[in-house]
Amino acid sequence: MTHTSTPAEAPPVALRQDAQLIAGVVAAAGRGMVDRETVAEVVALCAVAGEHLLVVGPPGTAKSEAVRRVAGQLGGRYFEYLLGRFTEPNELFGPVDLRSLREGRVEFETAGMLPEADVAFLDEVFLGSTAVLNTLLGLLNERVFRRGGTVLASPLRVCVGAANHLPEDPALAAFADRFLARVFVDPVADARLEELLEAGRRPAPAPVTASAPAPVTASVASLRDGATDPDDRLGALDRLAAAARDCELDGVTPLLASALRRLRAAGVPVGDRRAVRSQSLVAAAAVLDGRTVATARDLWVLPLIASTADTQALARDTLGDLIGKAANQSLTHAAEELSRSSAARAERLARTGAALLADHRGLPEGRDSRLRLEAALREIDAGFAPADLPAVLAGIRAELVTAVAPS
Repeated sequence: MTHTSTPAEAPPVALRQDAQLIAGVVAAAGRGMVDRETVAEVVALCAVAGEHLLVVGPPGTAKSEAVRRVAGQLGGRYFEYLLGRFTEPNELFGPVDLRSLREGRVEFETAGMLPEADVAFLDEVFLGSTAVLNTLLGLLNERVFRRGGTVLASPLRVCVGAANHLPEDPALAAFADRFLARVFVDPVADARLEELLEAGRRPAPAPVTASAPAPVTASVASLRDGATDPDDRLGALDRLAAAARDCELDGVTPLLASALRRLRAAGVPVGDRRAVRSQSLVAAAAVLDGRTVATARDLWVLPLIASTADTQALARDTLGDLIGKAANQSLTHAAEELSRSSAARAERLARTGAALLADHRGLPEGRDSRLRLEAALREIDAGFAPADLPAVLAGIRAELVTAVAPS
């Protein structure tokens, strides 16, 4: 990680524009999904950080759907596969090129396969054979595919692995460690079943393609002065990734070191490699918040590096005072869930309220629309006393009150 700032390459205005664009992409991907916004946001965080993500949860909890939607909104090449004990390497990496074989060379056809994907999702990732996992390990580490005579630089931004539970086999520990961030999901709570059923009846957002681009919100469009071509979404991601590599971390290093010492003392295993790589998540959080300098506001990502659901909860408790003011303008749900901070909650409620108001203005008068606005008002009032409302959230609340008032 280079600790130098390069404002000429990533001026704050342009950085904020790219961060807003990716925030819009993630919001579009999460629209209609219930309690899976954090998964979608952490996929984007890891793509900017250049790290990989492991999602752990029981079958049927929309792990693949969340990743699929983010990839679809980014518009890049997406590869998805369900691994099993008998999965052959060529099912992921491509078959032998027969023309080259006739000439005595062992090369592989990788078109449309994992080595040429921008975003990849591997379900039941720990069930892969030794041959599959060994080849995959090199690709994840170096973003280079090597097999036979084929050496290919991979454009892979992020690989998301999914599993129903963490592996118990110690031999898989080294492979599992390549997934720096962990998100643990459970079935949607009983209290949100009506919301889940309603969302399940809605169609998924259309993926972005050159012929049928997904709409971009007016706020993002105005920020980018018309530069909202869906083909630029991966470009925005790459510019943010470059800015993260150059993010200034010196100021936050003492706090980060203190946080890591606390985690180790509390019994949260953090090896040297994961400690060093945690900086990439901090830097990614900063640039997705529109800054080239990391601060304590970005330390909410640290629970992600804890390897189990229990140690993540322990990490949140252990770091409570350090991440108590954390927040992120682009990744509002993830920042709130991982930090439990009031600042992050305010960011999320403000964004959610603004989106609801925008949707409400385009809908006919009706009870369902009013109920959603009233629910947002109740959540704001339950979370903040009137005197503690941040200015932006107070403005959103006033608009919600006006919208639900009888006409």
